[in-house]
Amino acid sequence: MWILCTLLTFSFWGIADLFYKMGNKGEGKYNHLKTGIMVGLIMGIHATIYWIIEKPPLNIIDIVKYLPVSLCYISSMVIGYKGLKFLELSISSPVQNTSGVITALLLMLFFKEKYDYPFFIALVFIFTGIIIISLLEIKNSKEERIKFKKNNTTQKVITLTILFPLVYCILDGAGTFFDGLYLDKLSLIEESTALIAYEYTFALYALITYFYLKTKKEKIQLFNEKTKIIAAIFETGGQVFYVKAMSGNATISAPIVGSYCVLSMLLSRLVLKEKLTKKEYIGIFFVLIGVIILAIMDI
Repeated sequence: MWILCTLLTFSFWGIADLFYKMGNKGEGKYNHLKTGIMVGLIMGIHATIYWIIEKPPLNIIDIVKYLPVSLCYISSMVIGYKGLKFLELSISSPVQNTSGVITALLLMLFFKEKYDYPFFIALVFIFTGIIIISLLEIKNSKEERIKFKKNNTTQKVITLTILFPLVYCILDGAGTFFDGLYLDKLSLIEESTALIAYEYTFALYALITYFYLKTKKEKIQLFNEKTKIIAAIFETGGQVFYVKAMSGNATISAPIVGSYCVLSMLLSRLVLKEKLTKKEYIGIFFVLIGVIILAIMDI
């Protein structure tokens, strides 16, 4: 079941990424924070319904215990939302999603796990594909920068933009590594408990951010944020399958889940009519081959 949950997470988060792009391309200063509020709202609703129906064990200690994982994910996601506003200037999601390969290598290193050659071949395919896409994004970002006047504001934005995916990669990689420890390697927390602890922590973040934006006199119209809400629904759905995926075999699940940017790129081509070059398709092909190899290793 864990491999099916891994592929479902890959799919849900790839779709969510598409709607994140659609919902964060505006000029609003606090767009990324509003996206976080929507995600926290949907996760809070889901956690409450799940808790009422399934009645899993949960207390404040569990939420605190899982807090390092939750904070890594939440902070990385909000930074990722901010970066999406400047997608045409940034190295973008391919760089962010190298975290899955890094996590897999860390888990293998720390726990002395042994895998057959197909596992390493798959990692090489995934990493190579992501590097190809990333280098093309870097080239595109340089071309875009030439179009802008070199004033202080623009240079500052460009510098920050380049940092967004790198910081995301570090934080998300740390969160995924900790999840591998909590859910799989050390079994420190139950799957259902981890899910609710994370979702309620995100809901608390959303509540705090909501009141923060109110102090800034910022308007928040929940029913006018359809793309953000749809993204939040797919994000939450992916999270449900993610905890099951990571509790099964975190070392293999991490690089597969981390490759969801490939799906979002293909969907962007189909839905948003974004153009992809032949080289980008080659990068996508490499990643998909790696994902397929990892998937069939468990069959």
